[in-house]
Amino acid sequence: MNHQKTRGYVVFLAFVAALGGILFGYDTAVISGTTEIVKAQFGLSTGLEGWYVGCALIGSIAGVLVAGMLSDFLGRRLTMLIAALLFTVSAVGCAVCNGFPDLIAYRIVGGVGIGIVSIVSPIYISEVSPARVRGTMVSLYQLFITLGFLLAYLVNYLILRGALVDSAGTSLTDRMFNGEYWRGMLGCETLPDVLFLLAILFIPESPRWLVVKGRSNKAQEILRRIFGSSEEARAELEATKASVASEVRTPWKALLEKGVFRAVLIGSAIAILGQFMGVNAVLYYGPKIFANAGFANPLLPTVLVGVVNMLTTILALLIIDRVGRKQLVWWGVGGMIVCLLMIGIYFLPFTSLPAGFMLTFFLLYVFCTAISISAVVFVLLSEIYPNRVRGLAMSVAGLALWVGTYLIGQLTPWMLESLTPAGTFFLFALMCLPYLWIMYRYVPDTTGKTLEEIEAYWKK
Repeated sequence: MNHQKTRGYVVFLAFVAALGGILFGYDTAVISGTTEIVKAQFGLSTGLEGWYVGCALIGSIAGVLVAGMLSDFLGRRLTMLIAALLFTVSAVGCAVCNGFPDLIAYRIVGGVGIGIVSIVSPIYISEVSPARVRGTMVSLYQLFITLGFLLAYLVNYLILRGALVDSAGTSLTDRMFNGEYWRGMLGCETLPDVLFLLAILFIPESPRWLVVKGRSNKAQEILRRIFGSSEEARAELEATKASVASEVRTPWKALLEKGVFRAVLIGSAIAILGQFMGVNAVLYYGPKIFANAGFANPLLPTVLVGVVNMLTTILALLIIDRVGRKQLVWWGVGGMIVCLLMIGIYFLPFTSLPAGFMLTFFLLYVFCTAISISAVVFVLLSEIYPNRVRGLAMSVAGLALWVGTYLIGQLTPWMLESLTPAGTFFLFALMCLPYLWIMYRYVPDTTGKTLEEIEAYWKK
């Protein structure tokens, strides 16, 4: 009974931190349903369309730059609270803004929240989870991201289905859900924002952060609730204190240590390369891609993408600690290559394949992505760095991830026009190869290892 109680407590802590993933996912995916009407309403060029999609990513880059320092200085819990406030300001601001410049400004504010939560939530979950379930718990964050995707796709679909685009109403409600329905799509994020904001008030600070700050008694009290045993809590506390005791340099200088620097480079490489394998192009421009493929209602297959993404992430969550991180990557990325090639072949001008062919391989691609790189990346990035520099190192890797995401958000409209959809998907398939090589050659298998054991690997 005590074991079940402590497991429930760990799940509760991970669940609350993972709520940030819903906001991450919603804020990222909701843009796909608003692009065409915003482009038409404000007369945007292809370049400004990319800027509208990518502006939040500029905020995300700023967010990851400060997330590590904020979380190391203020604590993981308070930093997540700040991110929740930024999300709320962004959602309300987008719903009531007066013009395109204001819309961009509020999207950037939300982007800062995305950047912060993308770093701090996985760190928090990693630091409160025992090694035997850490992969599953951190994967819960990825699951909630996919839930945010699905919620955004559903909201977009339902609002568009009921919207009267030619409505002449002037009230805010009428504008949000009829003539300027993009306001409703962006503004509906307020509900999960408030839920996240309130839930954070009921969780404690990370025990590992407390140890770093010299508050060992408080850390041991929390660890006792996590492990359910004073002996296990004491052993975990001593292991963490021993790791922290080796800190003799300033954090930024510590990033240049031989083993740590290697880990930072590898983490940054897999973070940025993952964005050039087509994942975020699908998230941001799914409706546009389906429209190019001939679908009359492109938001409906986008909802199917969200369903497959979430269900597959549940599967990944259940098997990641059993199958292992690297095994999931081998099989998943291999499947991604096949699917991307098939989608590219569909778009070739001399082929006449049915739309069902494209949709089948598109959904298979989403399955392969969700069970491999999407499920593994946040787990690995939250595991591979030493305790004393985890916040800063995660910020560096997160910066690489968001730079890649911004470039894809900005370049995808140009690639679809200049390289054609076929050339775009062939390029995504090609970019899978260096990712596989780095995973095979340089990334250790962290499955079942404590954070201190992983740190010792890099020191060797």
